[in-house]
Amino acid sequence: MNRPDGDRGGPGGLEKKSSHTADLPAARSSALANRLPRLLAALCDRLPEDRLTIVEQVLAATANPQDPLLSRFIADQPAAGLAPQLSEIMRAWSAEAPLMTGQGIALALATARSFPRPRPAQVAVSGPMSASTPARLTSGVAVEVIRSARTSLLIASFAAHGARNVVAEIERAVDRGVRVDLLLEESTQASTAFAALPDHVHIWHRTGTAGVLHAKLIAADRHTALLGSANLTDRALSDNIELGVVLRDPHVVESLVDHFRWLLVPENQIMRPA
Repeated sequence: MNRPDGDRGGPGGLEKKSSHTADLPAARSSALANRLPRLLAALCDRLPEDRLTIVEQVLAATANPQDPLLSRFIADQPAAGLAPQLSEIMRAWSAEAPLMTGQGIALALATARSFPRPRPAQVAVSGPMSASTPARLTSGVAVEVIRSARTSLLIASFAAHGARNVVAEIERAVDRGVRVDLLLEESTQASTAFAALPDHVHIWHRTGTAGVLHAKLIAADRHTALLGSANLTDRALSDNIELGVVLRDPHVVESLVDHFRWLLVPENQIMRPA
């Protein structure tokens, strides 16, 4: 049985099929096609919302990934590893979506930022910062976590001295109605660093002499917590070689908060008001 010309496997049929597909771009591998979205999502995981908003504004003002404005912005980023991360996004933009404007990339970043999803743990360091892993300075992360609190702040530190930015951010939290509990080691006179805070800030010391309070924790509500080696001192937050991690998984943070709240229960006779 003869088939219509369009169905033939001969030269005529091939030529007809070719005429419909000649202008289509070659298919990319799935790994390459998903690279730009993954990089934008990773940037959302790293930066706080106010910093992401700035990146979006810069992107929206650029015409393409080669725009000098964008190059200058990337070169000015002081955070370790951030400039290479942004440069990688620009390379993926150029390779995968060269016709998309900066406004389009900014919209994609804003969409990724607004999409609710679990956020991974984030590294915080003090002292010298390398580009080997995305990390942020402990002093800035501590302020950011305190600023995110809406109902309660639970802070523990073995020592405290100076740390004016942290103290000022705690005072702002108190002004917006946040309950603040400071668990401090009495033997280091850590409470003197917070003497200027309002009287209704709750300061706690450990009862008895068996051991000391050595934990370092800043927990905002029950959603975000900074754990690490750094005390609330100027040197520990910026100059010492310290390591910490920010947790944003409420299930994990809730268990931490519940443990420290249990320590404060008077019947347990572990902590007492200062």
